[in-house]
Amino acid sequence: MVAITGASGSIYGVRLLRELPGEKILVMSKAAKMILPEEMGMSVEQAEAMADKVFDDDDLFASISSGSYHYDCLFVAPCSESSVAKFASGISDTLISRAVAVSIKEGRKVILVVRETPKSAIMLENELKLARCGVVIMDANPGFYPKPGSVEDMVDFVVGKCLDRVGIDHNLYKRWE
Repeated sequence: MVAITGASGSIYGVRLLRELPGEKILVMSKAAKMILPEEMGMSVEQAEAMADKVFDDDDLFASISSGSYHYDCLFVAPCSESSVAKFASGISDTLISRAVAVSIKEGRKVILVVRETPKSAIMLENELKLARCGVVIMDANPGFYPKPGSVEDMVDFVVGKCLDRVGIDHNLYKRWE
């Protein structure tokens, strides 16, 4: 499952949708739906067409809001620090925040591609609280040892690291040798 929140960096969620094998589920926040066309030059409908199932962030009755619905991993990419704060506080007022809360309580994999810098002590404490619950905090920090030649190469590095965490083979970046 891929959730896209209102942080800059919608390219990460779109790239994950392109790379993930199997059934893909997408949820976008209202802010993400405004940011995506600005950043990517693509419509919300084009992004939604990349998923097998799409749910509205206001649909708290969606199947994915239940612990009985199974999926391999929940990626929130990009993940705003506002969303991190909600998740760390247990606030479940949207489908995205409910899905994260359910994934944490069910012990499922959650990877947050956090896209804000610099970070305040409050942000770091929220991330630490989630990390202690088993959530992976994947800052959108590309490595430069593969010698990226484009923005896409830098995005591929971060997305590749996400795929590594869930055991999905890829060739998105050159590994350290």
